[in-house]
Amino acid sequence: MPPKKKLVKTFTLQLPAGQATPAPPVGPALGQHGVNIMEFVKRYNAETESQRGDIVPA
Repeated sequence: MPPKKKLVKTFTLQLPAGQATPAPPVGPALGQHGVNIMEFVKRYNAETESQRGDIVPA
């Protein structure tokens, strides 16, 4: 099991469910905190697909 990373900062984004893209504002907001942008976008879209069209906090 890989070592757990230390939590550095918590923040919330309001994104359209199932439609997040790595384009601004998502990419820069996540990138400056060292988050893997493509992994986040893929997981967020997969987990919110059933709520498509709604704004869901991430």
